[in-house]
Amino acid sequence: MSEEPEIICEKRGRAGVVVLDRPKALNALSLRMVRGLAAALDAWEHDPEVTRVVVKGAGEKAFCAGGDIRSLHDLGKAGRHEEALTFWREEYVLNVRIKNWPKPYVSLIDGIVMGGGVGVSLHGSHRVAGDRYLFAMPEVGIGFFPDVGGSYALPRLPGATGVWLALTGDRIRRADAVALGLATHAVASADMAALEEALIRGDDVDAALAARAAPVEEAPLAAHRDVVDRCFSAPSVIEIMRRLEREAASSPFAAAALATMRTKSPTSVRLAFEQMVRGRDASFAEAMRMEYRIVSRILEGEDFYEGVRAVVIDKDQKPVWRPARIEDVSDAEIARHFAPLAAELPVR
Repeated sequence: MSEEPEIICEKRGRAGVVVLDRPKALNALSLRMVRGLAAALDAWEHDPEVTRVVVKGAGEKAFCAGGDIRSLHDLGKAGRHEEALTFWREEYVLNVRIKNWPKPYVSLIDGIVMGGGVGVSLHGSHRVAGDRYLFAMPEVGIGFFPDVGGSYALPRLPGATGVWLALTGDRIRRADAVALGLATHAVASADMAALEEALIRGDDVDAALAARAAPVEEAPLAAHRDVVDRCFSAPSVIEIMRRLEREAASSPFAAAALATMRTKSPTSVRLAFEQMVRGRDASFAEAMRMEYRIVSRILEGEDFYEGVRAVVIDKDQKPVWRPARIEDVSDAEIARHFAPLAAELPVR
C-alpha cells in the first residue's frame, strides 16, 4: 500500500475540506481516495458544523487528471475483473452521491481536470476555475469512454459541444468551460487561498465567489461553434466524419477534429456517440447504470488494454485498434455494451 495519504478529509471551520493528495500522479483517483471521500460525505451530511464541502488538488499542476488507469489495466489484464469493477462501481456510486449532495459542494479547480477528476467535481454545485484550469474527457484515446457521468453531463452542454468533446477528447481552458457551463465561476489562482479561507470561515458561498470573480476572456470555441453544431449534430459517427470532411477545406478546426477522431479507438468513438444519444433523456442514476454496463464489457475487450499500453506504459502513441476502422464496428457489438447486467450498479 502506498505511503502517501492519497486523500485528506478534515473539518476546518464551517467546511469539510478534501485534498486529493497524490501530486506526483496528478492526483489520479485510487480506490482509497474514492472510499475516503465517500466516508467523509457520509460523516458530514448530517453534521451541523459542516455547512459546505471544499475539494481541491495538491500541487499546482492538477486538480485530478483521472483515475489510476495503469492499476486498472493491470487488474484487467490479470483477469481480476471483479477487483477492477470494484473501483468503478464505488466511483460511480460516489458520483451519484455528489450529484445529490444537499449542501454546497465547491471544487477549486486550478489545473488539469480530466476523467475521474471530472466525476468528483462536475456534479457538485460550484466548480471554480483558476487560471491553470484545463478540462478534457480524453478516454476514446485509450480505448475507453467518457464515463463518471459524462453520459449525463455532456449531452446537456450547449449545441453539439458535448458530442465534440466526447468524440475528440479535445482540451478546453477556463473561458470555454465557463461559456459551456462546465465551470460555474472563475477566480484568479492568486485568490484561491483567500477564497478557501472565506469558505472555511463560513462566509456565504455565492457572496465569497462573487467578491473574488475574475474577468474571463473571450471563449476561443465561440469562433467554431457553427462548425461544431453542424457537424457533431449528425445522426451517426460516419455522418459526423463526412460533414467534417466537407468542412475541412475551409475550416482548419474541422480538419483537425477529423484527424483527431481518426486516431481514436473506433469502438470507443462509437460507444461515446451512443452514450450521448442515450444519455440525453436519462436521469443521472440511469446514466450511471448505463456506464457501469459499458465498463463491465470494456474489460472483456481489447482496445482499453491496447490504449493504456500505447499511451501510458510503452508511450509509443501507436495503438493498434481492433477493429481499425469506424466502418467495421458492428451495431451488435455496440448494443452489447448497453445490455442489462445480472448485477446492476446499486443506485437509486
